[in-house]
Amino acid sequence: MNASVTPNTKAQLLQNTVEHIDITSFDARPIIDAMRKMSFSSRDTARAADIFNMALEDKDCSPWLILAGSTSAGGCMHVYRDMVKFGMIDAVVATGASIVDMDFFEALGFKHYQAAGEVDDNVLRDNYIDRIYDTYIDEEELQACDHTILEIANRLEPRGYSSREFIWEMGKWLSEGNAKKPGSLIQTAYEEGVPIFCPAFVDSSAGFGLVKHQKERAAAGQPYMMLDAIADFRELTDIKIAAGVTGLFMVGGGVPKNFAQDTVVCAEILGVEAEMHRYAVQITVADVRDGACSSSTLKEAASWGKVQTTHEQMVFAEATTVVPLIGSDAWHRGAWKNREKRRWQKLFEA
Repeated sequence: MNASVTPNTKAQLLQNTVEHIDITSFDARPIIDAMRKMSFSSRDTARAADIFNMALEDKDCSPWLILAGSTSAGGCMHVYRDMVKFGMIDAVVATGASIVDMDFFEALGFKHYQAAGEVDDNVLRDNYIDRIYDTYIDEEELQACDHTILEIANRLEPRGYSSREFIWEMGKWLSEGNAKKPGSLIQTAYEEGVPIFCPAFVDSSAGFGLVKHQKERAAAGQPYMMLDAIADFRELTDIKIAAGVTGLFMVGGGVPKNFAQDTVVCAEILGVEAEMHRYAVQITVADVRDGACSSSTLKEAASWGKVQTTHEQMVFAEATTVVPLIGSDAWHRGAWKNREKRRWQKLFEA
């Protein structure tokens, strides 16, 4: 396709919406059972499923979802929502993009779209379409999302907020009848008492709305709200201390991965002897040779006192291919039915 723009180009490009997979609609247990007898990434995936189920079966364990990358936009959004809904997850640590540009964006009634073949990115720019690999977002709709964040910020008391606290306000706003698509991850987490943390929150669509909030308030000589990154760390560490035994289900890596793992060390600094994360699974395509946090193995994390090596598994696979299998396997095995939802939001309620 050339770089010329026709009146119908945008409509033609934004035809096929991404549909989110439903882990309750199919039973992945036979696939996981078969994979357990295979080799390579298949056997790793089966062991990861086993470890996640062990975390759910352990009545002392509080499992956390650690989320980075674009799998929410790619069709896994309802997997994560349902993990929270059915009590498989007690806390979420994610990138701002996963929570705002993807989940909150769709809660406002907007969609992600499948790309149709190779398209010149200059054509996409001319049509105000943003690309995530083979997925499209309408930039005009994304800016509407930015302005909604501004609206929420404007109604808050001007003080410091942890990302958990601000996202809680987003969930409250959606639950007040403002959601065009009910059942988003944010709204479900709000309703289930599951806190969501985004330690790099402004590195997302939320950042634009929050900058506009501060600029407009400052220009008017008025105080403004701000994000407190230290409160993020303190609050998640408080959850780790209260939970005792924890398990990490990590999709991708980056800041959310390290942030969640660091709570063990932070507790120690505070004089509390916290157990290393007992169960840990990471699904990533990051290359172990690049020296980055995303690709550092869970065994390496043991040297830092963060993760036990007894029940840990790296799965080197593109997450949309294995997350639905592990999620469906866990849902159908049903260990979640016997565990108590921790509702860690209660720790922060006055």
